Amino acid sequence: MSDKQQFTSASLYNEDLAPVSSSDRKWGTWNYAALWISMSLCIPTYMLASSLIGGGMNWWQAILTIFLGNTIVLIPMILNGHAGAKYGIPFPVFVRASFGTRGANIPAMLRAIVACGWFGIQTWIGGASLYNILRAWNPSLAEIDNSSLFPQALPMICFFVFWALNMFIIYLGVDSIKKLLVFKAFFLPIAALALLVWAIIAAKGFGPILNQPSKFETTTAFWNYFFPALTGLVGFWATLSLNIPDFTRYAKSQKAQVNGQIIGLPPSMTFFAFVGVIVTSATAIIYGNTEWDIVKLAGKFDSKLMVTIAMVGIIISTLATNIAANIVSPANDFANLAPQKISFRTGGYITGIIGVLIFPWKLIADPNGYIFTWLIAYSSLLGPVGGIMIIDYFFIRNKELSTADLYNESGIYSYGNGFNSKAIIALLVGILPNLPGFLLQIKMISADTFPAWISHLYNYAWFVGFIVSGVIYYLLMKKR
Repeated sequence: MSDKQQFTSASLYNEDLAPVSSSDRKWGTWNYAALWISMSLCIPTYMLASSLIGGGMNWWQAILTIFLGNTIVLIPMILNGHAGAKYGIPFPVFVRASFGTRGANIPAMLRAIVACGWFGIQTWIGGASLYNILRAWNPSLAEIDNSSLFPQALPMICFFVFWALNMFIIYLGVDSIKKLLVFKAFFLPIAALALLVWAIIAAKGFGPILNQPSKFETTTAFWNYFFPALTGLVGFWATLSLNIPDFTRYAKSQKAQVNGQIIGLPPSMTFFAFVGVIVTSATAIIYGNTEWDIVKLAGKFDSKLMVTIAMVGIIISTLATNIAANIVSPANDFANLAPQKISFRTGGYITGIIGVLIFPWKLIADPNGYIFTWLIAYSSLLGPVGGIMIIDYFFIRNKELSTADLYNESGIYSYGNGFNSKAIIALLVGILPNLPGFLLQIKMISADTFPAWISHLYNYAWFVGFIVSGVIYYLLMKKR
């Protein structure tokens, strides 16, 4: 019996969503380590680290927070990766076991919309870099204004030019990005080290940089910033902690995906974050104020040629990261809606359009908005999904899945109508505690609308959602 004969429901199957056969699973430990090194060395990682300095931390507080956040998120990353490595299935198929063959579209769309936001952010960074090249050669051009709803016309044109370049790469196919990924693998580490050397020399040594004090006047003030920042750091990779089966489905063994992720994720994130922390701390000494945005920082270099080289590097590495990290997964998620009608390429176009509508220039206008509004907000949606998936796979099913039924509308994962109502209830219950804090964050309610402790749950959004949804799902499923 062929794969196509075995997976009887055409509405749940296409070549992109099919299980990877054992003979085609060839990724070893260093493939996964390289994957994480490549994805970690990106501009948002730098900006994440530097935003902690902009928020008031000193260098060691920021580094410790980053290391803790990435160590924590490594746990669900490895756990959810187990099913991909064992059964060769991608995330949208794996999540059918817990949410149902049709209900799987709910978490898949939550994850896809977040990826669209990241696509928009990376595209804005690329467009801003294009604008800064023009500004280097024509200093009369003004800095980009993110304070209003839309920036000036020329930065927006640069944004859409870079957006169109991304869409063209999608049209050509993902294979066309391989050379850019190779370029990025060499360029970004060298550029990071060069930036680090520049910061140390310009700030007259490590001493002045490391002596930059924390801006928190009390221990309470520090903890009030630390926990939301830690949640934001976990949220940074909350997307990949769900759809990691998209990559572990190619693993030679469980050992390969586990060791590869341990070797690749925390060390590479911490290293590149260290560069961001040191350089951002140095800007306070060099310029008199903290500059956390690497694109704006590169635009301040005196040499026009240096600005141009820096911006071209950012553009190419951002393009490579955007396609590899922010197109592959949402394209699969959108394809899961209608596998026979939505191809990978169509899913990529949908991602691009939503990425614009999310207004990415507003998401990263300031460090607090980046952490508190963007990272924490979407972690409140993805944490509950992660809790449900892990409880279902390890505690309800004991790591045993029927691959054929995952592609069968009448199989055991159909739950009668395609939806597992217990998973949906657990998801909503896990999101609910974080809603008041989010509404307060975006100023839709006043501080006295709810008791303070309820609003403060938002600072721990990923953890609250993960635990609440996981526990509720376990109790509901055990009652059947």
